Amino acid sequence: MENNKGILLESGTNELEIIEFELQNSKFGINVIKVKEIIQPVPTTKIPHAHPIVEGIIQLRGEVLPVINLAKALDMEMGAEVDPAKEKFIVSQFNKQSVIFRVHNVTRIHRISWEQIEKPSQMYQGSAVQVVGVIKRNDEMVLLLDFEKILLDIDPESGIHTDRIKKLGKRERSEKRIVVAEDSPLLRKLLHDTLMEAGYVHTEFFENGKDAFTYLQKQAEQSDAAKLPDFIITDIEMPQMDGHHLTKKIKEHAILSSIPVVIFSSLITEDLKHKGEMVGAEGQVSKPEIEELVLLMDKLMK
Repeated sequence: MENNKGILLESGTNELEIIEFELQNSKFGINVIKVKEIIQPVPTTKIPHAHPIVEGIIQLRGEVLPVINLAKALDMEMGAEVDPAKEKFIVSQFNKQSVIFRVHNVTRIHRISWEQIEKPSQMYQGSAVQVVGVIKRNDEMVLLLDFEKILLDIDPESGIHTDRIKKLGKRERSEKRIVVAEDSPLLRKLLHDTLMEAGYVHTEFFENGKDAFTYLQKQAEQSDAAKLPDFIITDIEMPQMDGHHLTKKIKEHAILSSIPVVIFSSLITEDLKHKGEMVGAEGQVSKPEIEELVLLMDKLMK
């Protein structure tokens, strides 16, 4: 699977490759960019008082990694009988963390457009909000999970914290207008609170790049520079339009192109930064480094 790290799509095409896997009889997907490799399960070392969904730890090429039982994390562990011979460990990396997910089977890799991914309905996703997208394929559906939230549930300290901004001291940024594209309701709330603490009180939030760009286009059409945002923050993984495609469209727009865009994502790594650079982003910050994001905002809006 490490070779698949080289199957990187041209930046800004609004496409992604997903690894499709199974839990019980349901199909799920994970962005191939988050996957380092797929290996056969090995015995884990139990950790006393660990979180219930953490099976234990293993050593992989000198690195000690936690193993998360993904079915248990989704309350799906009981049900149809699982064939141990088909189980796999998905070794993943995002948010500057490496973690392993145990799944019941890995079936295929395929390429799709973010436009094919629908936002889950509030009616059936419930309060847990662990599904961030639904892909319809023939008579089947593949669910994209919020892996960042799963890790945050295990270790709340790994997330964004307003307290980290307080050390920057009293600040006045109320005249600045910010647009944020972020599909996770949890992260939208955390970003709202954190940016408020940082002095950025005029912030418009959108749950995907498509809605954000529609809004930006309308603002540009009004030919009133005062109504344009001073800064744009975008995630990468979002239904309908991803952050790379959004950034590319902004930078190709005659009026919007001068607005600084920073990509704030769990997928910012040295291997992948070139994708953001290719579409013209002024900066890229890995979640959850919120202090770095705010300092970069201050610098780009001087």
